[in-house]
Amino acid sequence: MIKRYLTFQKNNGIAPYIWTILCILPFYFIFQAPSTAQIVVGILLTLTFFILYRIAFISKGWLVYFWTLILIGISITATSLFSYVYFAFFLAYFLGNIKDRIAFFTLYFIHLLSTTISINYSIVMHERLFLQQLPFVVITWVSVILLPFSIHNRKERGQLEEKLEDANKRIAELVKIEERQRIARDLHDTLGQKLSLIGLKSDLARRLITKDPEQARSELKDVQQTARTALSEVRKMVSSMRGIRLKDEIERVKEMLRAAQISLVCEGEFSPANVSPFTENMLSMCLKEAVNNVVKHSGAKSCLISIGQSNGEILLAIKDDGVFKGTPGRLAGGHGLVGIKERLEFINGSLDLDTKNGTELIIKVPNVLTPRQERGIGND
Repeated sequence: MIKRYLTFQKNNGIAPYIWTILCILPFYFIFQAPSTAQIVVGILLTLTFFILYRIAFISKGWLVYFWTLILIGISITATSLFSYVYFAFFLAYFLGNIKDRIAFFTLYFIHLLSTTISINYSIVMHERLFLQQLPFVVITWVSVILLPFSIHNRKERGQLEEKLEDANKRIAELVKIEERQRIARDLHDTLGQKLSLIGLKSDLARRLITKDPEQARSELKDVQQTARTALSEVRKMVSSMRGIRLKDEIERVKEMLRAAQISLVCEGEFSPANVSPFTENMLSMCLKEAVNNVVKHSGAKSCLISIGQSNGEILLAIKDDGVFKGTPGRLAGGHGLVGIKERLEFINGSLDLDTKNGTELIIKVPNVLTPRQERGIGND
């Protein structure tokens, strides 16, 4: 219990003490009244205010506005009869929590106007107790002007942040679902055909083992080779599912192009700053797929890979001097370009294809910084 209290105090600072003083203070002003009747009225008004204030906080719909108008009336009465203007501070805080913008502005101006009139009335009437606390009255009046907007904007910002968090969670779930579908598709394409082939050849070898042992051995060798190929592809697929850094992928690309006797020129820094691991992983996978296309389909002799980063986006280009085996200006589904485009859609990226003077893939990805990263850049 004590620990919870200390945590509450740490999170709220001196605010609880201020509210406590403002709750006790009206009784000091009330007991300055010249008659017992006024004291009784003042006590009843104060108790009524706090009760209705609590009811207004838990009310919904038009009742919120109804109780607010009554509270404004009690605040004006307390200011006029007892020189206690600080109920206006309670109301300023309450108005800031009203979500409807039209109701907020309507009640805000009613409260501001009524508080201003009651303060000027007390000054004109030369209320001694009121004039003694004039600096605090001015502070309260300024709070009536500024506090509702401050709280209202903070509430709206909090709601927007919640919506943004929900949207990010939904995007993350959609990414997971799509990634599962991609894995299922890759497994089907990788293992489905080979397992079917293994099953057919095993069945054929079983039937031939007595009729034609030599042919049966040949079929079993094919089964063995197919199984090894399937295992190798599964290992590659599992490796691609892990987080891949661009600087690591570019090294593998160099080895692949060197083995294919394709000269490579790299331009730019392949360690982009302030990029999420997910985005970098997607770029690495797209780079790998694009270079596979160069090696398998283009017949190219040279390849240029360049990367550039600005405040707005990351641009990755893969250009070769080979022949594009597809319809110019269109993505060839059999060459993995559709898969690259689908991956880029997850990170709001784009893919452009240029088949003039060779083949060039231009990949653009938004370079969106998180708030923490933005603060880090400002501190450097």
